[in-house]
Amino acid sequence: MTENNTAKPANKGITRLVRAFGFSIDGLKSTFAREAAFRQEAIAALVLVPLSFFVTSDGVERALLVAVVLLVMITELMNSAIEAVVDRAGLERHPLAKHAKDAGSAAVLLALILAGIVWLAVLT
Repeated sequence: MTENNTAKPANKGITRLVRAFGFSIDGLKSTFAREAAFRQEAIAALVLVPLSFFVTSDGVERALLVAVVLLVMITELMNSAIEAVVDRAGLERHPLAKHAKDAGSAAVLLALILAGIVWLAVLT
């Protein structure tokens, strides 16, 4: 067996949590700076999350409204990650690259449709 010298140093306990939190914040900042769709979804979240507290007093409904808004943002983050990895691998056109990018985009579309359905169901 050969030794793996490429392993990351083992961060444990609170150090690992603090570093992971920092990486997460870096990801949010980077995506916000680079992706117009994520900025638009963040602005929508700034409106929709507080609005959820006014449109329903039911905790479960409010949780669903907030959850689907966050799901759209989570899906957009994953889509952006897929696009970045595909672009890093190469900018030439390839059917697998198109498939990966299209699938990520489709995931965002489905999350948006789900958000619309949930908001309409709660509001009607």
